[in-house]
Formats: sequence, structure tokens, C-alpha cells
Amino acid sequence: MAEIWRGLPVARALTEQLIGRREKLEEMGVYPTLAIVRSGEKGDDIAYENGAIKRCEKIGIQVRRFILPADCSEEQLLNVIREINMDPTIHGCLLFRPMQDRTIQAKACELLDPDKDSDGMTPHSLAAVFTGKGSGYAPCTAEACMEILDYYGADLTGKRVTVIGRSLVVGRPVSMMLQARNATVTMCHTKTRDLPAVCREAEVLVATAGRAELVRKEFLSPGQIVIDVGINADDDGNLFGDVAFGEAEEIVSAITPVPGGVGSVTTAVLAKHVIMTAEKMAGMTR
Repeated sequence: MAEIWRGLPVARALTEQLIGRREKLEEMGVYPTLAIVRSGEKGDDIAYENGAIKRCEKIGIQVRRFILPADCSEEQLLNVIREINMDPTIHGCLLFRPMQDRTIQAKACELLDPDKDSDGMTPHSLAAVFTGKGSGYAPCTAEACMEILDYYGADLTGKRVTVIGRSLVVGRPVSMMLQARNATVTMCHTKTRDLPAVCREAEVLVATAGRAELVRKEFLSPGQIVIDVGINADDDGNLFGDVAFGEAEEIVSAITPVPGGVGSVTTAVLAKHVIMTAEKMAGMTR
């Protein structure tokens, strides 16, 4: 039976560390603050927003919400982004995506100060992930995968890692972060020829294709570590990962559950980015 790598202890450890850093900032008169920008009332966005607010409350990070209509104009959104950029008391921004108008969304991402881009959505942030240079942060979900691997002591040096998924939110950035840890990474997707055979060769498998239970027993081999990033809901609201958990648990050595795995670490990473920017603006880091 596989060891279950739950996200809760990872998030708890990170939260405790961030509380201490927030206390040091407050001693200097700096109060870390996250701006949340949401357009419309999508259930998934509101659920994540509530989770982010709860995580910030645990750490002591202040939150300011900017709620716009789903059909907000370009001027409305960009004015909010400009306000966030110019406000020295705001240290991070979470902009919910995708938006109804992708053109407006792209302009907002380009305008946002990379240092305040807490979820790695600006071109500058993504460039930093891909080049290892410049300011900005990795997307929170991609970094949450790395936090879990670190917490449970996974040695990535020289390991064969397969990533299923090529999005800019998880697949591509986590591939670059894994390579930076000296892993040998194969990036696949649902169109990859003989995908099960490619996955069986991996020592670490990261599933982020966004397809419920895509990864079945024929994808897996004994001794693997499986990081399941997928969150898929059926008509009754039941959640499933990209990995058929029951089948995988009988084969692999370690696996993250859904729910209770990567997703539960993501808001802690978001909070970490806010604290890091606050420290940078306070001159605590270079």
C-alpha cells in the first residue's frame, strides 16, 4: 500500500513559518496585505477565494477584495490593477482567471507589477520561472507540488520525472522547476503516443492533465511517487483526481490524495509570496 502524502501537514508547517515572518514585518510597521481581484460570481473562484482568505487569517495577512462584474470593461479592470501597483501597502495580488474577456485578462496580466504577482501570471513571472532570472513567482499550484516533494523528502537529483500536462499554470512551470532540481523531465499530454508506457518509466509522475482518472494501473509501476494535481467534479459534486486513486494506491510507493493533497498547499504558497514581497519592499531581502 502506498504512503499517502497529504497536503495538510505541508500547509501547516508553511503556515507556522510564515506567522513568524509576518510578526517580524509587523515589528517594522509593515502589515502584509493581499489584494484579491475577482470578476463575476463563479463558484470555483469564490471557493478558492474563501480558502485564500482563511489561510491569510491564520497567518495574519490582511486582505482587500476588488469585486467587478463578469462583463467588466477594460478600463475598470486596468484601473484596479493600477491602484494595486501604486499602493505601497499592498504586497500581493490574486487575479482570478480565466476571465470572460481573455483580451482584457491578458492586458491586466501584462500591467500587474511582477513583484505583486502572487500567482505567477505575468509574462515577467513566467520568464523568471523559465530562465531562472528576474523577478516574479511561480504559479502557486506548480510550487505547491514542489513544496510537497520537499516536505516528504523526495530526492529529485537524476530522477526520471514525467509530467502529464502542458499548461502555463502547472505543467510547463513545474517541469522547469523540476529540471532546476536536476531531475530528468519528460513532458507529456493526452495526445502523447503510448502515454501509459511513457509514464511507467517514470520514478516520479506528476498528473496535471485535467481529465478525471486518466491515469490507471497500466500507467504505473512499483516504487513511483505520484503527485496528482487534478481536481475534477462529477454531476453530484464528488471530486476526483487525474489518477485513479484506488488502483494507484495498490502499486506506487507514495501518492497525493484528491481532495487533501496539492490543492490544500496552494493557498499557503500564495501567502508565502505575499510575505516575500512584503520583506522585499521592507528591505529585508535583496
